[in-house]
Amino acid sequence: MVSAGTLYVVATPLGNLGDLSDRARATLRRVAAVAAEDTRRARTLLQHADAHPKLLSLHAHSPEARYRQVLAMLASGDEVAVITDAGTPTVSDPGAELVRRARDEGAGVVVIPGPSAVAAALSVSGLGADRYTFLGFVPRKGPERRDLLASVARSPHTCVLFEAPTRLVTLLDDLAAGCGSDRPGAVARELTKIHEEVRAGNLAELAGYYREHPPRGEVTVVVAGAPREPSAAVDEYLVRDRARALLDDGVTRRDAATRLAAEFAIAKRDAYRIVTSL
Repeated sequence: MVSAGTLYVVATPLGNLGDLSDRARATLRRVAAVAAEDTRRARTLLQHADAHPKLLSLHAHSPEARYRQVLAMLASGDEVAVITDAGTPTVSDPGAELVRRARDEGAGVVVIPGPSAVAAALSVSGLGADRYTFLGFVPRKGPERRDLLASVARSPHTCVLFEAPTRLVTLLDDLAAGCGSDRPGAVARELTKIHEEVRAGNLAELAGYYREHPPRGEVTVVVAGAPREPSAAVDEYLVRDRARALLDDGVTRRDAATRLAAEFAIAKRDAYRIVTSL
């Protein structure tokens, strides 16, 4: 009896093909088949990796027959990789169903980690990422959208969302209305690509900017957690010490004020006053 094969969950570049890891490249070259969300994009990646596996389409609306085909390959001992358009599979992308069913059938499941739009956006947002909530794509309308936006407004942790560029301004306006216009945020667009852009500021500022400069490409939005209710008056000397450290590190006054407001749960105008007094 042939032992069950292995399903590899392979993270692929967000845009810059140079981010493909050596391990991911070797895996794509070795497997018998690759199940891809978009076979057109996958062909470009596989050509870059000099990999020539059988290419199968596997997306959110794939028929049951495609799942059975992949599972049959695994059952016969083949190795199969699953990839998405960009980044890590199953994170707001198809693949979780295949992973679950492959494991239930006794196949091995191995991750080949790598690029993630969530981690990339958090890392350049300037907002706290020790705890965060990923909420995926924002519903377009109805109670699901209202509930999600309300959860962002009250979350004590940084929130990360995906949105289509044509709906970004509407999302930022809605977030500003629910969270307060002064809530810090960041928009990461076209990460690792030629036209990469990361802008930080409060939600009202970001909405205003993108109203004047309509965005294109993949968009990730990061929103600071709700300010903590201070249990006692904030020690301004501590805020000043933190402000000096940020300025010494080359952070701009504006960005330093944004960080201080988030870290110490103080009004941004007070944070900016402290920064400009140094």
